[in-house]
Formats: sequence, C-alpha cells, structure tokens
Amino acid sequence: MRKFGLIGFPLEHSFSKGYFSEKFKISGISDCRYDNYPLDDINKLNNLIEENSDLLGLNVTIPHKQSVIPLLDEIDKEASEIGAVNTIKIYRRNKVILKGYNTDVYGFEKPLLKVLKKDHKTALILGTGGASKAVAYILKKHSIDYKYVSRKPKNKEILSYGDVSKDIIARIDIIVNTSPLGMYPNPDEKPDIPYDSINENHILYDLIYNPEKTLFLAEGERKHATTINGLPMLHLQAEKAWEIWNSQEYL
Repeated sequence: MRKFGLIGFPLEHSFSKGYFSEKFKISGISDCRYDNYPLDDINKLNNLIEENSDLLGLNVTIPHKQSVIPLLDEIDKEASEIGAVNTIKIYRRNKVILKGYNTDVYGFEKPLLKVLKKDHKTALILGTGGASKAVAYILKKHSIDYKYVSRKPKNKEILSYGDVSKDIIARIDIIVNTSPLGMYPNPDEKPDIPYDSINENHILYDLIYNPEKTLFLAEGERKHATTINGLPMLHLQAEKAWEIWNSQEYL
C-alpha cells in the first residue's frame, strides 16, 4: 500500500483526504490511501515518516508551509524562491530524502488568468502566511504591483488593516484573501476593509473554499466585482501534487 497524507494543525475540516479518497475510488486506484496527520509541532515530522514506512508524499498546510523548510533535504527552485512548501516528495532509497515543492503557485495562477485583464496592475494581499508567498510570486510574474496587509505588520512595507483606506481600495485592481478570516467554523468573519469602494472592475480572490462563498466574496458580488473562491485552486494544486508524487520527471 502506497500512503500519502496531509500535515498541518488543525485538520478537522481539511479538503485533501476526501478529495484523494474519492479520486482513488473513481480511478480504480486500489494500492493507495490518503490520511490526515495533525502535527501541532513540525519537529514531529521525522517521527511520522519513520513510523510510516509506506508514506511517499505529503501535502503541507497551515501553519507549517514555512517552518517545514529547515527539515527538508532538498527544495525545488520555485519553492525556494517563494519561501514556502506545500508538497513533499519522500524518496526511500538507501536513505530517506525529503524534497519540497510548491503547487499553490500552479493552483492560484490558472483561475486568475481566466479573468485577468491587461489593465489589472495593482493588488492587495490580505495575510502574510505561507500561501501569501505563492500569490506574491504569481503577481510579480505578471508584473502586478502588490502590497501585503496584516493585522500585525512586521515592517513599514506591510500595511495594517487600518491603513487600507477607501482611496487605496479604489486604486487597487485585485484583492486576494490568503488569511483564514471567514473560514469555517467562523463564516461570519471577513477582512476589515472598506468594501463600499469596490466596483465592477475589481477582482476579489479568496483562497478559502469552505464556505464556498465567504462574506468577503459576498461583498464583492454585491458591488458587481469578479469573484473567485479557493476550490479551483485546491483541485489544481492537489492534481499537481499527485503528478509530483508519481512522475519520474520530479526527482
């Protein structure tokens, strides 16, 4: 039996196990299983791998996308540039080798490109966690200027929510929520920004997939903005992870 799984904490409402279990069932893949491995401390990763000798790949979610990097033996060039890992391939040869990748970039970019226009040149990234790094990487790739917004800015380059005025929103083209605000079990929350300045020219992209329509996206719809939720990104990054785990191209 080939085993794969998800590490992070908490994992009660994670998407990946259900997605891969259904994929295995539909595709007739009988020699694989996917499990959740809740790790409150990333330093427990080595024990997890030692105790599960059939474990060949892991997805990584909050809060370990950055803290897992020092525990890896190798890291893909793109993931290194981003500074965050959400997929690990486990090689079991003479010794165990862990290599990190980032499939968030692939998952985030494709839905964005479907609605991106030439005059979309500025963005706000709400949140500064691991997923925000992949978002910034893609925005930079497409020559879109961006600013981070955080509840606790670490430097002057990062805006606080109090800094985000109506004028700033009016001048911004894309707003991406990478924070957990609005995620189940707290669907009544939303990022504290002046939604009244949003209009039909804005793109609001929420990486949250549960609920399907967050209050952040509902506010965007109310102002006739283009909205994207996190489900397409999740499907795409999951399929990319599966490709990495099973393709000889990724060695």
